[in-house]
Amino acid sequence: ETCAEIATQWDVGPHVALGLGEARGGGRKKAAILADVCESLIGAVFVDGGFAAAEAVVLKAWGERITAGAEPARDAKTAVQEWAQSRALAPPRYEEVERSGPAHAPHFVMRVTLDGFEPEVGAASSKRAAEQAAAQAFLARWAAT
Repeated sequence: ETCAEIATQWDVGPHVALGLGEARGGGRKKAAILADVCESLIGAVFVDGGFAAAEAVVLKAWGERITAGAEPARDAKTAVQEWAQSRALAPPRYEEVERSGPAHAPHFVMRVTLDGFEPEVGAASSKRAAEQAAAQAFLARWAAT
């Protein structure tokens, strides 16, 4: 998420070479692609200029986030996993319930199941994001219990 935000700040989207289908599908604005580009740029700086150069880029881009000292946010899937472990439960299971839409703009519905609890579902344009949405729904319903 943060890498995608940084890539957006750097305005790299218009400079990314994409296939015609991905370009038409809004690939230059997709968070996953922007995050990958950000990571690649940092890697290129490291290869070309070494650790100090890469560190300087990271500190400049992430400086405020780093100095804020905020505890890193756990993603919802990790939170569900930890919640289950703290109760000696089996790990959560994620499964695809539905996939629709064209290949360039899919829509996924994923379900999270944890023994002894009603399953929850989440929907998004990627499996990973739909799993996160399902995990967030699970936490909203069950984590307070």
